Amino acid sequence: MNGFAGFNSGLGDLWRLSSSVTRSISAENPTGEKGKGGAATEGTGAKAARDLGLGWKVSPSIHIESGEVATLADIQGAGGIQHIWLTTHTNNWRKLVLRFYWDGDTSPAVEVPVGDFFGQGWGKFAQLSSLPVAVNPHGGFNCYWPMPFKSGARITLENLSDDQMTVYFQVDYALSEGASSTEDVAYFHAQWRRSNQLQYKDVHTILDGVSGSGHYVGTYLAWGVNSSGWWGEGEIKYFLDGDDEFPTICGTGTEDYFGGAWNFDVPGNGYTEFSTPFLGLHQVLRPDGLYQSQQRFGMYRWHVLDPIRFGSDLKVTIQALGWRNDGRYLPLQDDIASTAFWYGKETSYPQPEFPGKDHLEIK
Repeated sequence: MNGFAGFNSGLGDLWRLSSSVTRSISAENPTGEKGKGGAATEGTGAKAARDLGLGWKVSPSIHIESGEVATLADIQGAGGIQHIWLTTHTNNWRKLVLRFYWDGDTSPAVEVPVGDFFGQGWGKFAQLSSLPVAVNPHGGFNCYWPMPFKSGARITLENLSDDQMTVYFQVDYALSEGASSTEDVAYFHAQWRRSNQLQYKDVHTILDGVSGSGHYVGTYLAWGVNSSGWWGEGEIKYFLDGDDEFPTICGTGTEDYFGGAWNFDVPGNGYTEFSTPFLGLHQVLRPDGLYQSQQRFGMYRWHVLDPIRFGSDLKVTIQALGWRNDGRYLPLQDDIASTAFWYGKETSYPQPEFPGKDHLEIK
């Protein structure tokens, strides 16, 4: 069957037939092999299923020991990942690190803490209702970013915590020769960075080290405020295709970039959370008068309908700006963790050295 690869669908093409085949990997079928779902004889549910036998939820999850790297999926052939669902028994999400590898590359295309990848960087659940990412009660992580590959895909999860982790997951994908036969296929990438604390008059770098052509599709920020007053006057800037001192794309303010206005402040209500298909301020953590002393925010902007396309290189930065009492800007020294999402022609790009667990800690 020619024409439609079938590994990525929307309402506009659900009526189209394709020769692609659907597969799914989970602890119940770790290889995704046809006709092997629910055939596990050992697993975390074996004791509970002892009276029912084979096929009765024998292996719904896996244990990952402290320091262990578990392979969630190892797929051979051409196709595309369509949906990922994942949850754990703990909210220590920043010390679980997701890595994705495409087409046999030994360097990761994605290297991001689980919480930040799904917009939960502060380790506390926040409903997120968007098109490519949905997080539902209580810690059900869903990803719909399309992820094509030409010869194979591998997903790992590293446990940097001191405790054993129990992880439930499902990776839904299609095997399709169409993923390898078209010239315009680009690979999915994600990069995590943290400035804690941002130095005075510095800017936070969201993404750097990307060369060649591609398009930028998303930003998630976990922003911890270290000063009183409004914190979001800073501009996001996209330096692309040889830009030097000044960028081609420059925003007007942090809340503007994430689709809000006037400090996200509804008179009488203060900071007001919202979650929409492509952008949101979905998390506001307020001081509790005791140990939780700082304001913390979670924001996302998905460039699905407005991808930022570049031909040779890309760098993305954001300023942290508040106000002085005399009406001048105040460069802030906040805790900013960012996750950048983009598509590019290469299977991997240079990643900053991933930090140890102490730098990942939420404080």
